[in-house]
This record gives sequence, C-alpha cells and structure tokens, in this order.
Amino acid sequence: MMRFAYLRPTTIKETCELLNRYGRAAKVIAGGTDLMGQIRDEDEKLAGLQYVIDISGIDELGCIEEDSNEIRIGPLVTHDQISSSPLLRTAVPFLAEACSTVGSPQIRHRGTLGGSVCNASPAADPVPVLIALDANVKLESVRGVRVLPLVGIFEKPYRTNIAADELLTEISFMRLPIGSRTAFIKLGRRKALAIARMNVAVSVTLDEVGRVIEARIAPGSVLPKPDRVSGAEEVLVGNEPKSELIEQAAEKVAEEMIKRSGIRWSTTYKEPVIAVLTRRALNQALGVG
Repeated sequence: MMRFAYLRPTTIKETCELLNRYGRAAKVIAGGTDLMGQIRDEDEKLAGLQYVIDISGIDELGCIEEDSNEIRIGPLVTHDQISSSPLLRTAVPFLAEACSTVGSPQIRHRGTLGGSVCNASPAADPVPVLIALDANVKLESVRGVRVLPLVGIFEKPYRTNIAADELLTEISFMRLPIGSRTAFIKLGRRKALAIARMNVAVSVTLDEVGRVIEARIAPGSVLPKPDRVSGAEEVLVGNEPKSELIEQAAEKVAEEMIKRSGIRWSTTYKEPVIAVLTRRALNQALGVG
C-alpha cells in the first residue's frame, strides 16, 4: 500500500491552494471507488503520490440545480443521487438511467459524477450521456476559472488535460429542446457490477410533423476518446426517422469506430455489436422497433 498524507479541506479556495502547492504529488478523492483501488494496487498512474486531498466535506460541490434551463451538477453528486433525482429523471432520463447501471448499489452510493469524468475511463457509463448533452465543465484554480466543453478535456483513456492545480467544481448542460427523446443502452458481461463492453447514448429531437430537427449520438468504449458521431447524426437530420435511416445511422457509428480506432483484435465483435446497440437505442428513444 502506498503511503501518503491525508488532507481534508473545507472550501474550494483551500483545495485550490493545496493543489497549487503540491501539484502532481497530490490527488483529489471524493467517493474513492476508483482511486482507492489504484492506491491498493500501487497503480503506475499514481507514481509520485504524496498527498490525498479529500473534498467530500465541501457541501457546495454536492448540489443539483437548475436555472434558466441550465442544469448544474456538482462533482460530489453520486450516481445514486442522480438516478433518483426527480429533476434529472424528468429532464434527462438517459443520464439517470446511465447512472443507475454503474457498478453495484454500494458503488453507486459512493461513486461520484466528478470521479467518472476525471478518471476518464473509456467504459464510464455517464460520460457518453454528458457528451450527448454537450456538457461543459467548470475548472477552478488559484489562477482563475475555466469553463470548457467536456468533450475537449479527454486526451486518451484515463488521461485528461485538466491541469494538476485545477479542481473540477461543476458539470453543466442545457435542458434538451421540447420534443427530444433519449435512450441509453449498455452492454456488459453480466447484469450487475458490470463494466461496459460498449454503451451508447442518443437524443433525437422531432418537429411537429415527425422530422428529426437534431440528433445526438455518443457511443462509449469504441472510440479513442469520448465524442459524438456527426456522420451518423447527419443521416437522420431533416428526415423522418424510418427504419432504413436508423440502420444507416447505426452503420455510420460502426464505420466511425474503425476509422478512428483502426482494426483491432476486438473489431470483428465490436463492429456489428455497436451498430446493433445504436439501432436499439434509436428505436427505444423513438418508441419503435
């Protein structure tokens, strides 16, 4: 087991000062469902760790709020709190659904949305939904505040460009337009405590005559880093979402996986399956199939 000093600040300001002082020698902990396992296993990603900064006592980081159709979620909000939130279950049901599939009940009660973002696991269940929501993240440090698109912080699996002295203090997104329909589908090796082999989040907005105004499709565990697949979305926009177009959009997701990730040992399995998952998600969102 690694040895480290344990620090427990009570404010964002104090946390930022500690991060500024200790830099890459420090790691932030909230629920600890990822970090404690890495510490136990002496993961090479933690080389040089000397300080663990526990932010779980900073109440302002644990809020779910809405203002002028913008929803803001603090990084300490747990997966269980998201999956049971009346606001989120109504406004963004696919986020609530994604969080309800994370790990086990114990993990959902401890694990946080901020942890899922910062850990940058390619299999994180909430992240594709946040990508489909065009979410932003708020990062604070002694140098100031940055608000960035979530999609832009991921560099590769388990690595973000969040600076060593920055603290994630908020995840935000706008309510989806009226007429939007959503779905999240996850494929794992078992029904509980499953890490996603693949997942996909979709949002489709229809006009009054049933044509697609906007489509957002974000697969997980198939691209080098989280992103939407614009080519698949463009197949649907401006058209009635008939079965042949849904199939074309699903195939576009599979094509994009190969284009970005290349041919790998898992491609023969993932290529058809991600297309099936995307088709099912679109059908589920649209109430067909």
